[in-house]
Amino acid sequence: MAKRVAIDIGGTFTDFVGLDEATGEVSLEKALTTPVNFAEGVIHTIRKSGVDPREIRQFVHGTTVVINALTERKGAKTALITTQGFRDVLEIQRANRTDMYNLFYQKPKPFVPRRFRFEVRERLDYKGEVLQPLTEEDVVVAVEACKRAGVEAIGVCYIHAYSNHAHEQRTREIIEELYPEASVTLSHEITQEWREYERTNTTVLNAYVQPAAELYLSTLDEELSKMGASGTKYAMQSNGGTTTFAQAQRVPIHLVESGPVGGVIGASVVAEAVGEKNVISFDMGGTTAKVSLIDQGRLKINTDYYLEKTSIWAGYPVKIAVLDIAEVGAGGGSIAWIDQGGALNVGPRSSGADPGPACYNLGGTEPTVTDANLLTGRLSPDYFLGGQMKLSVDRAERAVRKIAEAFELPILEAALGIIRLANANMQAALERVSIERGYDPREFALVASGGAGALHGATLARDLHMRKVIVPRAPGHFSAWGMLMTNLRHDFIRTRLMPCNPSTLPEIAAAFSELEEEARGTFRQESFPLDRVWVERFLDLRYKGQEHTVRTPVHEDVLENKHQFGRLIEKFHELHEQAYSFRQDDPVEIVNFHVVGWGEVDKPAFKPLEEEGRSLDRASKGERPVHFQDVGTVDSKVYERNLLPPHVVIDGPAVVEEPACTTIVCPGQQVTVDRFGNLVITEVSK
Repeated sequence: MAKRVAIDIGGTFTDFVGLDEATGEVSLEKALTTPVNFAEGVIHTIRKSGVDPREIRQFVHGTTVVINALTERKGAKTALITTQGFRDVLEIQRANRTDMYNLFYQKPKPFVPRRFRFEVRERLDYKGEVLQPLTEEDVVVAVEACKRAGVEAIGVCYIHAYSNHAHEQRTREIIEELYPEASVTLSHEITQEWREYERTNTTVLNAYVQPAAELYLSTLDEELSKMGASGTKYAMQSNGGTTTFAQAQRVPIHLVESGPVGGVIGASVVAEAVGEKNVISFDMGGTTAKVSLIDQGRLKINTDYYLEKTSIWAGYPVKIAVLDIAEVGAGGGSIAWIDQGGALNVGPRSSGADPGPACYNLGGTEPTVTDANLLTGRLSPDYFLGGQMKLSVDRAERAVRKIAEAFELPILEAALGIIRLANANMQAALERVSIERGYDPREFALVASGGAGALHGATLARDLHMRKVIVPRAPGHFSAWGMLMTNLRHDFIRTRLMPCNPSTLPEIAAAFSELEEEARGTFRQESFPLDRVWVERFLDLRYKGQEHTVRTPVHEDVLENKHQFGRLIEKFHELHEQAYSFRQDDPVEIVNFHVVGWGEVDKPAFKPLEEEGRSLDRASKGERPVHFQDVGTVDSKVYERNLLPPHVVIDGPAVVEEPACTTIVCPGQQVTVDRFGNLVITEVSK
């Protein structure tokens, strides 16, 4: 029996979802993440699941190896070779300071120190025409210096290489001749967009993580093969698609948000199944909470991703296609702490998987959001992970007492304060992807997933006046489940400044045709059948004289008929007005061409929930007191989710438990089990 398997590594748990293609049966498993060696946790989870590795036909993996190497600064010793005069691009960065009035503000420290940044004589103009040929002697000197210094990875980024790759390709040849042991990243292989600082930084970051990603993926591939798993292996990319292990090892920077995007894909599938076009994905795990907006069924892609960016910190730009995800350090393991000014904070520091929250009884002593949820009655100490792990109320009380004593509060009120502050952090993230982007959250439903998403989803939706909360089946494994629902995806973006009007239509069509052929060529290299490949086209447009662009979809009929061209311009005006609240009559120009290549893969069917063996009486587990804001402690009915029948309606307050997740329904709300088994929480009409 062929099986498809997806595994997602989270900050606290590693999740396994297996699909039996013959029966449609889905198997779930969860184990603690192993930060010292992530591959060990993956292999352990497969063994724990009981699935025969020899039956795995397809393996999809979401990994945190890349993001961890970057955030923990545990990448390779990296050098940069660049055009003469541009050695300090990484140091100069951008002049738009994020914390304008902070006299002590410091720019982010470059990943490559200045002594490992080398200049060579060469120069192209923006059209790709050679102004100064590559001086190969300079490259030789730089490579020899890298070799003496023990550099492990080299990034090559020349000015305007997005228009002409010749100099970068020749530089790779020289490096391979002189120093074949070094990993090499060429900027044009990562991005063909302009903006030198962003391109250079992206090149450097890919080089920085490449050795670690190559080692991890090759080791995992080898371990899986030893187990007998010989099926196709895919890695989840930040753009919402998958790619082969081989391609991921060449450009690992595309895995920077590998884990969180699975939940967004899953949310879009659930939304389509239940007829919801506008949803916000809310995935709260052990370390972070991730949110992403889906408008009219379309995922939002951003090519201006920033690593570690905050409201007062510029972060590091990464010029690749990434799902528009806002992430905050508010997960179940996020630690509550008091700053020097005496204010309570939650996150971003997390207890992670080792030692974990205090209530795990694994050595943790700091108060966390999970400890607070346990003390307020939201979690059962005897049913965590379906009873596999017993939670210690005493240790949770001991940890939260530090906060309670500091503010002279009862422990219960201190625990509630931790939850409220975590909710405030997550609400800010929800507003960031909705209100700040020109969307009204009242027009959206919230898809709550992750091990802790359903604990907080109902409260967040109420505070933002959202229409409903949808808690999908197996929310604690939802990112891994979403990975089984993904297609292969590759993005091809190229900067080419030109007017956008009917007279340039032949040039526009030719540019798209070139990128589409490049997309199909990539799928050919991966031995993927071309009859299952299709493309989407976008243009990054702006009003002439503006700096930044708006991504605008391009339909095929626009390219075939110049009389339809007005539809493209009008769509740009609409999107610009939505984003910036105004439109202009100025000429429109093209900055970037963007082609998305999709490869269709088989997906598990989205089946209705069977009624047999399910009833409200069988699901009932009695009552327990739960503490809510404003109403205090209320006796709440408790149900086992896996025994609830479809179409049943339950009035809050209520607790719906399942092995990997607990759903809280607040007073004044009700929850309905829809025909697919989703929990749908709505406000009770007054």
